[in-house]
Amino acid sequence: MSTWRSWEDNIKAFLQAIQRIGGEVDGYLFKAPANVQLIHEVEEKLGIKLPVSFTKTVIEFSSGMEMNWSLPDDEELEVPLPTELRGIFAGNFSWSLKDIIIIEQDRKSWELEVFSNFEDDYDRIWHNKLGLMEVGNGDYIAFDLSIQVDPPIVYLSHDGGEGHGYILGDNFIDFMNRWTRIGCVGCEDWQLIPFMNDSSTGILADGENAIQWRKYLKVQLP
Repeated sequence: MSTWRSWEDNIKAFLQAIQRIGGEVDGYLFKAPANVQLIHEVEEKLGIKLPVSFTKTVIEFSSGMEMNWSLPDDEELEVPLPTELRGIFAGNFSWSLKDIIIIEQDRKSWELEVFSNFEDDYDRIWHNKLGLMEVGNGDYIAFDLSIQVDPPIVYLSHDGGEGHGYILGDNFIDFMNRWTRIGCVGCEDWQLIPFMNDSSTGILADGENAIQWRKYLKVQLP
């Protein structure tokens, strides 16, 4: 099975499971692939080369993806969520090659106006990044450009969130491989943290809580 096919199959399986327990599902969207010219135009505006696995995805599969689901309220769940997963309530995200320019401009504003002190440990995490997705609460999911060529995906919190600086995946494809196997929970850090042991592990798609989450939803993946 191709990487791209597994993402779509994983997403479908989780959306069906969310619907079975009475959750709301707005579906998902994979945009058409982009051509090399568009990638070069985006790179020129950003002033950097886009990460390798992101470029590969955009050319070979999709130039943007969206998904949106939410669980019923706790009192409406026939079976309560396991204690370790009580913070989970939704999964929604949107990333796009065309949107990455404005996302990065917004992230850069936070870096320059709020987290400008490179000597500060917290501020420094905001530096040398490339915004990928806006979480919606002021946080971002971003590429860590301190790693060359194919950088890891990291979480940036604007308000002292526990997930600040957490690595979510070793590169873009690895991140999506992991994330789709838990139904793209999040993007808020408190929803993602139960699926990570610490700031360096990335999303543990076959960890104890991930297995428990799929078991709760009766989702079976290869």
